[in-house]
This record gives sequence, C-alpha cells and structure tokens, in this order.
Amino acid sequence: MWALRRASISLRNQGYRERTSYFFGKLEVPYSWEGNVAGFRTTAALSDRCISFERNNLATWPTSGIYISSRGLSSQAGAENSGEEDNVEDGFSELDETLPSTSPLEDSKAANDNEEELTSGSEIDDGTRNELDLPEVETELAEKISKKGAPSALFEAIWSASGLSVPSVLDKWVSEGKEISRADISLAMLNLRRRRMFGKALQFSEWLESSGQLDFIERDYASRLHLIAKVQGLHKAESYIANIPKSFQGEVVYRTLMANYVVARNVKKVEEVFNKMKELGFRITTFACNRLLLLYKRVDKRKIADVLLLMEKENVKPSLLSYKILIDAKGESKDMIGMEQVVDTMKAEGIELDVSALSILVKHYASGGLKDKAKAILKEMEDVNIKGSKWACRILLPLYGELQMEDEVRRLWKICESNPRIEECLAAIVAWGKLKNIPEAEKIFDRVVKTWKKLSAKQYSTMLKVYADNKMLVKGKELVKQMADSGCRIGPFTWDAIVKLYVEAGEVEKADSFLVKAVQKNQMKPLFTSYMIIMDQYARRGDVHNAEKILYKMRLSGYVARFNDFQTLIQAYINAKAPAYGMKERMKADNVFPNRDLARKLAQVDAFRNTAVSDLLD
Repeated sequence: MWALRRASISLRNQGYRERTSYFFGKLEVPYSWEGNVAGFRTTAALSDRCISFERNNLATWPTSGIYISSRGLSSQAGAENSGEEDNVEDGFSELDETLPSTSPLEDSKAANDNEEELTSGSEIDDGTRNELDLPEVETELAEKISKKGAPSALFEAIWSASGLSVPSVLDKWVSEGKEISRADISLAMLNLRRRRMFGKALQFSEWLESSGQLDFIERDYASRLHLIAKVQGLHKAESYIANIPKSFQGEVVYRTLMANYVVARNVKKVEEVFNKMKELGFRITTFACNRLLLLYKRVDKRKIADVLLLMEKENVKPSLLSYKILIDAKGESKDMIGMEQVVDTMKAEGIELDVSALSILVKHYASGGLKDKAKAILKEMEDVNIKGSKWACRILLPLYGELQMEDEVRRLWKICESNPRIEECLAAIVAWGKLKNIPEAEKIFDRVVKTWKKLSAKQYSTMLKVYADNKMLVKGKELVKQMADSGCRIGPFTWDAIVKLYVEAGEVEKADSFLVKAVQKNQMKPLFTSYMIIMDQYARRGDVHNAEKILYKMRLSGYVARFNDFQTLIQAYINAKAPAYGMKERMKADNVFPNRDLARKLAQVDAFRNTAVSDLLD
C-alpha cells in the first residue's frame, strides 16, 4: 500500500494545479481555494482516534475534506460537493449494462423496462458489473448455468408476465407442480437484473418471501433492498432495513445500501452508511473502500488520498478494481506519468491488467495525444489476450476508431462481418462514426434493423449519437421517427441523444424546448448530461437567465448541487460580463467549494460589481 500511495509522488513538486489532482506519497492537500494565499502547511497525523489535516492560511473558505477515523468517516459536506463526471465516460458505470443478443427475450421491452435509470450513459464494460451494481446474491451456480445457454424457463415465465401479474404467474407455476430451487431463483433473478427488469424482479422477491418458497438469508434481503432502491427510491430502501430481522442486518445489507447511494452520488449518505457500518463493528472491506474510491473519483478526487490512507491503516488490500479506478482517475486528470506509476505498482503487486484496464489506458493515451502508446497497447491486447476472438472486436473497434485507424477498423469488422452479434455491429457503428464514415455506419445499422426486428432505445441511440456527433439533424429526426414507428419507447437515454443532436446543429433553444416537453409528457427524470449540454451552450453565449433556469430545473429534477454546475454557471456570468451577486454564499450553502481555477473566476465576476464610480462613469 505504501507503494501505491507513492505511485504519484513525483507530482508533488508540480503543486496542486487542479481540483482533480491528488498524491499517493506523503499526503498533500490543496492550498487555499480563495486563490490568493501564499502557501500552506499540511500535517498527516496517524493515531487510534483519527487522521486529520492541519491547514494554515485557508482564508475564509473552509475545507471540504473528510476525516477518517477508527470510529467513522464523516464529512463537512451535507450533500454532494463536487462535479459529477457526467460527460458519461469513466469506465465504471453501475447503471448502463447492455446485453443485446439474437435471443427474442432481449427485445425493446426488456431493454427499456427501466430506461429512466440510465443516468450515466454508455461506458466501458469493465467486467465488474456484479461488484459495482448488484449485491452479491446471484450464486456462482447461477453464473455457471447462465454461461452455458439460454435463460431458465422460470425466467421466461416471469419475463412474459404483463404488468403486475408476476405473482399470479408464479402461483400457476407452483400449482402445476413445477419446482423452484435456489439455483433456479438465482438464475432467474440474475437474468431479470441483466435486462434491467427491476420491477418484475422486486415482485418475484416479494412473492418468494410471502409464499414461503424461499427461506430468506441476508443476501436475499440485500437483493430486496437493492431492488427497492431501483424501483421505489433510496429513501424506501433505507427504511426497509428496519423490516429485516436483526440477525440478517449484516454487512452485505449495509454495503448494498452504500453501493446504491454511490450510484446516486450522494456523498453525505454514503459517508453516513460507512460510519454506521463501522459503528456496528463490521470490518472495513475492499468492497466498501472501492465504493468510496469510485464515488470520490467522480465527485472530489482530493478525497481519494484519504481513502488510500484509510486502506493502508486498516490493512485493506487493493483489488483489481481499486487499481482501475485509480488509473482512470489519473487519466482524467491528464496525469500520464502518475497513471503509468499506478500501473507499475499494480504489476509489482502481481496483479495483471485485464482487457478493461488496458482499454482505460488506451482511452486516456488517445485523449492525451499519446497515440503511439495507445497503439502499442491495442497491439498487446490483440496479440496476447484476445487474438482472433470475435468477442474482442466490440472492445477494439471503438478504440481503433478513436485513434482514426480506418484500416484496423475495416480489418476487425471483416472478422465479424459474416456472422456478427449485435454487440459487434454496434461497436462498428461507433467506430465508423468516429471516423466520420457515415455510409459505412448506416450500412451496418440497416443490417441490425433487418436482423433484429425489435431494437432497444439504447441500440437506436448508438446510431443517433453518430448523427449528433456529425451534426446531421435531418437524419437524426428521421431516425427518431423510425424509433417511434417501431414501437420503441423513447426515454431519458434517447432524449439525451436528441438534445445533443439539436445542440450540435446550433439549435439550443429547440433542445431546451424538447427536453421540457419530454419531461412534462412522460414525468421522467432526464439525464444529468442533458441539462449540462444545454446549460453549457447558454453559458458560452453569456445567457445568464437561461443558464440559471436550467440550474433550477436540475434541482427540481432532484439533482443535488455539484461543482460542475457552478463552474458552468459562473462562466455564463463571465461571458455576460455580469456580477454574480451572492455566488459564494450559494456555493457554501450547497457545500460546494472552488478549486484555484474557479476561485479566479469568482474574483473575475466580482470585478463586474457596480460601484459608485462605475455608476458615474456609466
């Protein structure tokens, strides 16, 4: 663990330039966020009571740091206090799982069952879905069975049930003398979750308990809690714990609640649950620490160092996922040296990089302009790990497209072309879209439409985003009409693509109007990115009124204050050359604290304040 914390020690001399910087060596924290303080002094003190940080010269802004102790983890934050990553590409989504297949079970009904929950967009499949999203209630037996063939007959019966008729279908199943083993239950539940059919999964869980078909253990209660969070909300899920027998209110239940609050980016609740787990005497696990790392990577990277210090103090060994989160965080911060040092530490610990970790490296090397390094890793991925595998194409195609390597895209697609799965088709569409070869992308999409009669909104949106990225508004509108005509329900994930389509075409007002109408008509929560895309355009124009209006709508939709919200809003004031009266107070009230760059922007808008002299000059 010491090696992990030292992995980025060379950056210490560069100073804390960004909110997204953090260090693994001697723990350091940023100097004053006010932006006008000469220096700072940091002391990390280890004791049985706590790990604390003494900061001098912090002017008027309090720290948003956490305090990690042997008794708990707490924050000054009352809510999330930083920006959501919602440019939607961080490689660790708990929410967006795509399982397209030639199976008729995976039609638009299954894929769209809970589309409103797709709040973070398409991300790299890192092979850790169960750890990130699902409480560990699906047995190894179910996993093994699911890999051998089609879903179980029990699942098909539940899947085909309409509306609230799941209990009656199951009653009929039992009355016909059909058995329900725990393996059958686990496999059916696994497939329901994979297809995002959380409502039916919850009905299934409730029926199992009420009918006495299953003797519930802690993992079954954790599964119920997870489903309640998905279907009824986190408040209901937290309240449900009181209904669980005391003997089953264990670590798995609480860490399931914690994981769901991580999905919601609710910093205060995550830390409260973590505290509660420590108070109850549960050991600090790698799972819980990974949840914290994942959360802080998204909302406040400064706190990552605190979690690493806690892991070291409690002798919690980092897992493969821990390293992938750290690699991704370093890459997002454009710290390529630090990212490579984390990789070196990972290798030194005897942990091999899997395909997902290599994909994350490629993504950041490509975005950082280090294309030779990205190409070398892609070659390694093909030669060592997945050479000749069609499965590899869905990972490699978009990466080669990102690197503008058309010959490689064409070569890989040729491997799949004779008999592709839908995953490879969608990956190829993304790749050709990145290469701006729209005819090739359309050709493959037409094949998808003809081969798989019922497509999900997610699958349509793959092509829709290609049109949006290439500012092809007319074709985008035609595709949306095609979606509607096919009976595909258009929800928040599709709204996001349509919003981007309008914005890329320079029609931000239409994007705004469309989102308003969509919300009013469907009473569903838009993606965070949908609001931010529109707000960013208003900010660029210096349209303070509409930027504030979008922020207000975000709050009404239930999104809590984030760093990026205020960053964009303040930019609107700067571009309008207008003073942002009370902005610091608003940020403090929402427990959002500026980094050095944002502090400079706040000072900049302060300069626009009216004074007696300026009134005379005007």
